Parts: sequence; C-alpha cells; structure tokens
Amino acid sequence: MVQVQAEGEVGVGPPEAARPAGAPATVSAPELSVVPLRGLPVVGVVLVGLVVAIATNRLWAIDFFHVVGGGLWTGIDLFVGLVIGPILGRMSVQSRVEFSTRFMPKMILIMPTLVVVTLAAGWQLARHLGNLSAHYPDHAWLVASYVVVAIMAVIALGFLEPANVAVLFELKKPQPNGELIGRLMRRFVYTAGITGVMQVATLVIMTRLATA
Repeated sequence: MVQVQAEGEVGVGPPEAARPAGAPATVSAPELSVVPLRGLPVVGVVLVGLVVAIATNRLWAIDFFHVVGGGLWTGIDLFVGLVIGPILGRMSVQSRVEFSTRFMPKMILIMPTLVVVTLAAGWQLARHLGNLSAHYPDHAWLVASYVVVAIMAVIALGFLEPANVAVLFELKKPQPNGELIGRLMRRFVYTAGITGVMQVATLVIMTRLATA
C-alpha cells in the first residue's frame, strides 16, 4: 500500500494523535500495474485481426472493425464524460484514488486500441468504396468527418493518454500527490466528455453519408 497525501482530506492513515500537528492527512492506494499485462494478448488479437482485414481487403471485416471500434470509442467517451465525471467529482479523495487505480490502467490499453482500429479501418473502408475521390458526391461531408475525427484523435492521444499515464506514475510514487491526481483525473474526464460530444457530430455526418 502507498500513502497518498491529500491536503485537507481525512482518510486512512496514522491516528490523529500520532500525526504531527499541521501534517497533511493521508489516504491509502492499492498497488497497481501501469500497464495491465493480462490485457496485452487481447489488444494483440484485435490488432492482428485489423491487419488481416486490411491486408485481405474484405469489406465486411473492415466495416466491422470501423463500426465496432467507432461505436465503443463513442460510448466510452460519452460514458466517462457525462456519467463517471459527475460521480467522480462528488467522491472523496480516498474513493477517487481507489477508482483510479482500477480504471486508469485499463484505459491505457483500451483507448489507443480503439483509436487505431477506428481510424485505420475507416480510411481503408473509404478507399475500398472509392469515397476518397474528389468526385465523390458527398466529398465535403467526408472531409468534415476527417477533420472531426482527426481532432478527436489528437485529443485522445495528445491529452487523454498523457493524463492517464501521469496519474498512474503519480500513484506509483511512495508519496503521491492527491491534489495533483485529482486535477489530472478531472482533465481526463473533461477531455473525454469533449470528445464524446464531438463523437455525436461524427455520428450525424456518418448517418448523413449512409442515407445519401
């Protein structure tokens, strides 16, 4: 167990009588692995399946990876931003730390995998269907989807993942900073919510293309 300093919060730690006057209260966090090794084979299987689908250029397989990957990416972003976020904001520091040690390692594998699968399969699908041509009737809508998805990918890989990794490495320290962990978690949740809202815009564009 490691002790997380949380200024002004009362948690599990030495009794008040044994704690020096003015010392910050502490909360405890379980040991964690930054990368959940048991999830790596699953990620490997998914990526191998994606490579096979693209290499064989099978339309159904490519469409499957794009739709499933995009659906999961959208659902997770919306759930984290709109459901977990408000709940997390009302939890004690002790509860936030315990939640983070179980939730964040899984996200470090899930989100990059979904981003790669969705984008790679989506690009291959558009190429297979001839939608990349400038003469495609709804080319403007397709370009709009590329812009939105590119922004979401930058946010996911440039903001979400660094916040995720920073939380995990902070929790691995002998005396993590509870206040810093709280700020990083808020950054993670708010960013996920923003990408979730952008995912709705992507769904509007995709349904428009599908019914054009």
